[in-house]
Amino acid sequence: MKLCVLFSGGKDSTMALYRGMEEHKIEVLLSMLPASGDSYMYHVPNIQLTKYSAEALGLPIVLRNTVGKPPQENADLRDALSEIKDVYGVEGVAAGAIGSNYQYNIVSNICKELGLAAYTPYWQKDHEILIRDAIDAGFDMRMVGVAAAGLDSSWLGRKLDYGALEELKKIRRKHRIDIGGEGGEYESFVVDGPVFKKRLEILKARKVWDGVRGELVIEDLRLVDK
Repeated sequence: MKLCVLFSGGKDSTMALYRGMEEHKIEVLLSMLPASGDSYMYHVPNIQLTKYSAEALGLPIVLRNTVGKPPQENADLRDALSEIKDVYGVEGVAAGAIGSNYQYNIVSNICKELGLAAYTPYWQKDHEILIRDAIDAGFDMRMVGVAAAGLDSSWLGRKLDYGALEELKKIRRKHRIDIGGEGGEYESFVVDGPVFKKRLEILKARKVWDGVRGELVIEDLRLVDK
């Protein structure tokens, strides 16, 4: 099946891409660029960098602006996927939805309307499984946004490895956070992995922290041969 991947540059969409490559053919990536930082549907931190991720992966990408608020952001996604279906001949859409009924239902309903299959390889699995799969496969994931009790500015820029995972599990027990960040607790950015033809090297970044939430703003990066 020919797939379009809803791609944010984060771990969940990257793992949907990874699994999709094992079973299907990835034709194109789609990144929605929200104007609002409060988007219910889309990843926001460093989303503009997905064009570099696509180059590192060796895949074409479509970038589309969206207001970042429902219901318009959903209509924007539908229009983008309709265009991609016509141009790239895709038959399905891969998404990194894990436990969010909100995201899953929106993608599924749009796919049904457009006659596309919804491919969500980690849907309703424990998010820890995805994280462990990603670490074991060799993906290099960095924390680029935090917004939850127990997560402070020291997490910004940190590699999501087994040590970080164990700490997240402790924070989950204490503060009841979503260990995968699907509730907005944190955001990630993948800089390397087994399907990357080049590695993304962060050259310059700054932390923005307001005492409650924060973001690692990546200001400069480069693609490095592997």
